[in-house]
Amino acid sequence: MEREQYLAAIKPRMPEKRYIHTIGVMETAIELAKLYGEDEKKAETAAILHDIAKYADIEWMEQIVRDEKLDAQLIGWGSELLHGPVGAYIAASEFDITDEDMLNAIRFHTTGRVGMSRLEKIIFVADMIEPNRKFDGVERLRKKAKNNLDKAMSACVRHTLAFLIDTKQPIYPLSIECYNDTMKREESEG
Repeated sequence: MEREQYLAAIKPRMPEKRYIHTIGVMETAIELAKLYGEDEKKAETAAILHDIAKYADIEWMEQIVRDEKLDAQLIGWGSELLHGPVGAYIAASEFDITDEDMLNAIRFHTTGRVGMSRLEKIIFVADMIEPNRKFDGVERLRKKAKNNLDKAMSACVRHTLAFLIDTKQPIYPLSIECYNDTMKREESEG
């Protein structure tokens, strides 16, 4: 499928504001892919599909987790966490995406994980810094993304965890593991 076909397929599944966000993530992901030598088409497609399940019914998503034997820990975490893994399921089952790196980029775009690939980092960071995002510190994150993908990833993970702590929300274990991994990598790089 081509860009316009993917966009036409996702548009009815989300509110206009989320569709605009998705376009921003797509454009940012392509820009980061060019900058960091990643396949631009993979970045484009993963970015378009990253939020495909964001507005799906929670009970349906939890059933997918059970039926497809996804991580059982996901049950009870709500749409914010379910939509990544279920989005990867939809990308594979409805759109015939077989590239594991693209599926992982969709699957882990909200939680992160240990040992993320360059494409996974690009989608994670692009989701956070796309032009329609407005929050304190976003410009600093955008600047980091233009200079060093790993440092941008680390800063984005720290920002996410700080937000969750400040708003007294639980933190999914994979996100803590991702944070620890990014900190260890930074330490080893000096």
